[in-house]
Formats: sequence, structure tokens, C-alpha cells
Amino acid sequence: MKTSRYLKSLVVAPLIFSLGSVAPQIGISAEPSNALSLARQLNQAFIEVAESVSPSVVVISVIHSADSLEEQESSLLEMLPPEWRKRYEEEKEPKPRQKPRRTPSVPTGRGSGFVITPEGYIVTNFHVVDGAEKITVRFKDSKEYPAEIQGLDRESDLAVLKIKATGLQVAKLGDSAATKVGEFVVAIGAPFDLDYSVTFGHVSAKGRSFPGMGEIPYLDQDFIQTDASINPGNSGGPLVNLYGEVIGINAMIRGMNRGISFAIPSNLARHVVDNLIKDGKFTRSKIGVAIRGLREDQEYKSWVPGLDDGVIIREIMKGGPASKSDLKPGDVVVAVDGKPVKTSRELKELVSYKKAGENVVLDVARVDGDKKITNHKIKVKTDAVSEEGAAARRATIGKEEIQSSALGLKVEPLTRESAEKYSVEFEPGILVTEVEPLSPAAQSNIKPGDIITEVNRQPIKSLKDFRDSMKAADPKKGVLLTHSSEGSRSFKVLKEIGD
Repeated sequence: MKTSRYLKSLVVAPLIFSLGSVAPQIGISAEPSNALSLARQLNQAFIEVAESVSPSVVVISVIHSADSLEEQESSLLEMLPPEWRKRYEEEKEPKPRQKPRRTPSVPTGRGSGFVITPEGYIVTNFHVVDGAEKITVRFKDSKEYPAEIQGLDRESDLAVLKIKATGLQVAKLGDSAATKVGEFVVAIGAPFDLDYSVTFGHVSAKGRSFPGMGEIPYLDQDFIQTDASINPGNSGGPLVNLYGEVIGINAMIRGMNRGISFAIPSNLARHVVDNLIKDGKFTRSKIGVAIRGLREDQEYKSWVPGLDDGVIIREIMKGGPASKSDLKPGDVVVAVDGKPVKTSRELKELVSYKKAGENVVLDVARVDGDKKITNHKIKVKTDAVSEEGAAARRATIGKEEIQSSALGLKVEPLTRESAEKYSVEFEPGILVTEVEPLSPAAQSNIKPGDIITEVNRQPIKSLKDFRDSMKAADPKKGVLLTHSSEGSRSFKVLKEIGD
């Protein structure tokens, strides 16, 4: 060891001597240039943000029960393609004399979070603590506390924990609506067990959502996209602006080290977290309508000339709040309580924030038979979304569907749940959910619950397969459809009916 230190001194000493002898000859200016000065100020800004927010950030360690781990494993398996799921289940067949699984004694999950009140309330992601049997949070000063779950909200992927502590330093929630694309942001968390890692980047985009990407409810809500490096373990940690304000809660990544990450906006989180602290849950409100963005329905858009954005009321549910109002199918909602809406997601979020029983005021554009538009303000009294309603929404969200007007049918992916609903075998194919009367499909005796397996002899295993095959087909000449109905397989030639 002495030799090692001696060798190091031999290397370092000449460097110091050399620098000392050369420095006077370089002629370094006492005053840095404006560019260098600005760079140093920015450098100092990142340092100050990290130092000011880090004491409010916690590392979360979770121990799951064996049953909880199996449930998580099962839910993940449901998202796999059938052939992958089958292979995994075959490889995981229990072996003889296998010992029963016990509750793990070491952490089985890891994430991040931040303090939201001095009294020990901590915000993180739902998926970080879902199924937890034991939770421990640790601060930067190495103090550890056991934590209890105060409230969970699966729909937004948010959770609030409570620890027995007071006088904690709080991370301030900022206004995510004021966040600009391109501004600097800092992420703090524990990626890959590397506690209190600080990364920085920019806000890449706002208003991202991912409907139709699997049965995960929060994919259809608003996200901030950032290129700040986020990895497993950052989940639940803060995304902070240069004012030291939390503008997002890091939640998702798309691939490893691709610079595409997503955070739940602070304004959305504020509504949910306040309710989780107070009531342990967040009850959403509804008005009982089926809706669609005007830009997504070009056919109907031609009926409302001059109107570029809004949300179409496609259906008013029987007995729902909207059925007791002056709202009509075909109305286009352009604002909710004075706030403009362009997408279905925006309308749903603004309505869901209302307390059940409160009135919501909709600015509506209504078109008559002569395509004349009149403007109306319509009040609708909101109602609470029940637990059963939320569960039904989770069961259907992400189920993309395709309607073929030429054939007169609507299809969606075949899942184990839909197979059970229609009492059919789970097999590769897509499920027929609706058939229009007098359509080519109806005349060929195709019914809801039938499974389409081929189009023009091309195997159909997904909606993409169906969409691509129908693009290549000519319904006027005829489409060869192979399908399974009540356990029997057959094929039909469907031709588009002329005018």
C-alpha cells in the first residue's frame, strides 16, 4: 500500500509542478467571456435545483407477498401475445416436490417518491407500491421510515404514502399547464438502485396519451414527454423545472436509453393527491355520454363547416346525468366550464375533476338539417363513477376496434375476457362485436361472437392484419372471409352492396 501511494505521488507531483510553471505564461483573462459566464450560470442553476429538491426525494423499497407477485405476473402475462404466453406457462409448469413459495424477505420492488406535506405524506406511482406487504422509504441523509399506504388510484397511476415524521422539507408542485416545450427539466430518483441520480434534459412534448396500447387505464391520460434520462427505479420521482418546482411525476419510459420518457403532469396529480390524502381514494365524476373527437370523425366534420375542434356527443346513456339535460346526440362540445376542449381526453378529465353532484357547463355547437350552427350553454349535473364503473372501464380501455362499413361489421381483438363473455374458444383471430342489419355480413349470417381467422386466405391474428388485408381487398368484387361460429368453421364471400 505504501508503494502504491508513493507511485501516485511520483505521477501527481510533476503534474502539479508543470501546471504551476506554465500557468503564468498562458495569459488567462481575469474576466470570462459572456458565453462562458452564461454557461457557468446555467451549470450553477442545475446544481442549485438538485441541491434544493433532493432532500425532499425518497428512495422506496417494497416487499411484495408471494400472492401479490403471482398476481402481477399474471396481469403481465395477459398483455403477452397468446403464443408467448403459452410458451411461458409451459416452461413454468410446477415440478414435483416443489416447495411452496414464501413471502420474500428482501425488496422485490424499487422506486422513488417525494414529500408533499411536512407531516409525512409522500407521492409516488401506483405501480411502485401495488401489492406491497412492506414499504420502507429512505431520505438522502440515510434516515429510514416504515411507510403505510394512505391512498391509491389505479386510473392515474398515483399513490400517497404516510410516514410518522414532521417538519419534513416539501417539494413544491408547479403549474404544468405553464410548462413550455423546450424548457430545461431535472429528474431525481434511484434508477437501477443508483440512489439520488440526477439527470437533465428538456420537455419534448405535452399532452401525450396512448389509448389502445393495452389494458392499462392510465395510458389514456395526459403525459409530459421528456428526454431527461429515466430508467427503472425513477418511477414516482419528480420531474423538476429550473425554478425547483415539480411539474411531473416520472412514470413511464419507451425503451432503454432512448431519451423518450413520460411524466404525469403536476396539475393532474394535484387533483388526485389532494383526494388521496383526504379520503384515501379519488372518486371521478361522469355525465353519462359516449364521445369522440371531431378531428377523429372526418365524415361528421363535414356536417359542421367552420368548426375545427371539439368533442362529438355520439350517445347519451339511458338514465345518466346527460339524459336529464338539454344535451343531444350530435352536439359538439367546444368548452367545459369555459375551458376549450379539443379531444375526448380533455373533456373526460375536466368532468372527472368535478365533485359528484356539481353542475358542469358545456359550450355546445349544434347543427340542424341545413348545416346551420347554433351555440348553446348547457348545464349537466355530474354523478360519481362507481367502483363497478371504474372496473368496467379498465376492462374495456385500450380495446381498439375497427368498423368495416363495406362489410357492415365491427371487430376488436379477441381476449380471454371477451372469449368468456361470448362463450367462445380463445384462439388466434379477431372478434366480431357488431353486425349492421341488411349488410353483407348480416346476409352471410355472420353474428356477434364469431371469430374471423382469415381474409382472402391471409391469417388474421390482430386488428393490424385485418386492416391491412381489407386495404388490399376489393369488397365490390368480393372478400373471402374464413370464420368460426359456435364452434364450426366456414368461409363466406362477402360483396359490398351497391347504391
